[in-house]
Amino acid sequence: MLFKPPQYKVKWTKLEPLHRGVENIVLITNGQAQKGYGLLGPRASLRRAYPLDASLRISNLELEDDGRFRCELVNGIEDESVVLTLRIEGVVFPYQSSNGRYQFNHQEAKEACHGQDATLATYKQLYRAWTEGLDWCNAGWLNDGTVHYPILHPRSQCGGEKLHAGIRSYGPKDKTRDYFDAFCFTSITAGYVFFIGSKLNFTEAIEVCREKGAELARVGQLYSAWHFRGLDRCNGGWLYDGSVRFPITNPRKRCGDLHEPGVRSFGFPSKNLQLYGAYCYR
Repeated sequence: MLFKPPQYKVKWTKLEPLHRGVENIVLITNGQAQKGYGLLGPRASLRRAYPLDASLRISNLELEDDGRFRCELVNGIEDESVVLTLRIEGVVFPYQSSNGRYQFNHQEAKEACHGQDATLATYKQLYRAWTEGLDWCNAGWLNDGTVHYPILHPRSQCGGEKLHAGIRSYGPKDKTRDYFDAFCFTSITAGYVFFIGSKLNFTEAIEVCREKGAELARVGQLYSAWHFRGLDRCNGGWLYDGSVRFPITNPRKRCGDLHEPGVRSFGFPSKNLQLYGAYCYR
């Protein structure tokens, strides 16, 4: 039979991503009162499903919550600890500046992903995306400051045919002076993406979404709708960043003659062109 110790303390700490010289405490409780710390603290609490339950509950999960957590139970000299991993299900997508290839330093890549409702991906997230079919020649930043690109089908224009398939690495790069693309990670969103089919320029696309009580979708929101909700359209549509893309779940001949599911891009055409619809997010 288990007995609740008369005095004990539970301490939850986030171990990754790492913050230099700072112990990233999330929550501390002495069994009676609890106190949250940092950005996670206001959303953290103990589940308390039974008297000895020290499970951490995090409300309104965010992409940055992904990572490893340590739980420490302090009870006099009898201390215990365990490390757990929280993995948020999502999708990785490559992202490039409207100015062309390899325009981001590390901080700019982080900001670019954030602007598209995403975060810089971790190596584990990129690796999983590769196992699920991501094949991309351009190298991109990851959150730890390393640069990689995933290859499924080795080819001459992508590092050479003699190299094996896999995650190819440039290793750690100078976060300020080196420039690459970005690999972003996003998850399921609270809202939904819908398509408006008209021949619009970029300004008209903004307005038509606004008339529907929405805004132009971010790239991460379109990827989320494709990955989690099966959004499938052959039509190119404007997005918030000025790019034009379309999501394909079921490849078919009359839809670009593409062989694999994915989100296809027309790049960043002139915003004055009245050729595309709009992907809106509400």
